[in-house]
Amino acid sequence: MEYAANDKIDQLLVKFLAGEASPAEEKEMLSWVESSEQNLHYFHQLSLLWNESNPAGINTPDENAAWAKFQAAISENPPGTRIIKFSWFRMVAAILIIAAGVLLTYSIYQPGEITPEQIVSRSGNEVKTDTLPDHSVVTLNKKAVLSYPSSFQKQRHVKLSGEAFFNIMPDKTKPFTIDVDNIRVKVIGTSFNIKNNNSATEIVVSTGIVRVTRENETIELRAGEQTTITALTNKLEKGSNTDKLFNYYVSRTFVCDNTPLWKLVDKLNEAYDVHITIAKKELRALPLTVTFNEESLDTIFEILSQTLMIKVTRNGDDIVLQ
Repeated sequence: MEYAANDKIDQLLVKFLAGEASPAEEKEMLSWVESSEQNLHYFHQLSLLWNESNPAGINTPDENAAWAKFQAAISENPPGTRIIKFSWFRMVAAILIIAAGVLLTYSIYQPGEITPEQIVSRSGNEVKTDTLPDHSVVTLNKKAVLSYPSSFQKQRHVKLSGEAFFNIMPDKTKPFTIDVDNIRVKVIGTSFNIKNNNSATEIVVSTGIVRVTRENETIELRAGEQTTITALTNKLEKGSNTDKLFNYYVSRTFVCDNTPLWKLVDKLNEAYDVHITIAKKELRALPLTVTFNEESLDTIFEILSQTLMIKVTRNGDDIVLQ
């Protein structure tokens, strides 16, 4: 089939991303995507556009509304002609556009730790994007580690430490599983974020459905839903996600929608490697509805100061909001 998809294919892809495709439609979509490298590349680009046109990561049951929103996004950023602005994440942005057609694998063998057929991808102090053997695309946030086999056989299984955003190539015959600590995440084809640190694991779904399992308990998360699991968590529970701060390192934007100030501050500390504190407790819950698109820290602080009527004191990387 031609690389330039027609409206029928686009509508089919949108129905899949919105979770509204029937089994027959999913089969038709998968057949088209797998028929050529160009179609695969097109699918990944539309997935990225879908995520950006749906800021809260929430699917809508209204297929016509989803299609209208998606067409508006495509008209502004046509697949294949999309131009990405370069800034502090310019290398990641460039790699993300071409990642679906390029295999980026780095073999780091450490005797006694992993088997030779395993690949370990480390992001270090920079955000890094990798394409897996099945053409799924994974963006690792700073200091994340992902291990996976050099080829997927009967299953697609990886291990994660740190934070990563996954855009999984759909394949119902080979479900995709991720092990992080004592938690397993299982997907068919979807996009989602996993953040793991010493105290908690957070999973946020952008499109599709994932199953999260810990010991003998399993929950399903759909687009716009999330779960946070700690050592003290007795029962797996899901909640709603109202912003898109979780994948700032992928989109290079901070999207707040009635988001409390403390949550934005946490992400700014991660992104800019600074130490921002909120001096007054009453300021922590101040709501923000704003989008910062590649602005400098100084610009962000100026807007926060004018919007929230707060004072910003800066001494190098130590910043106090009061």
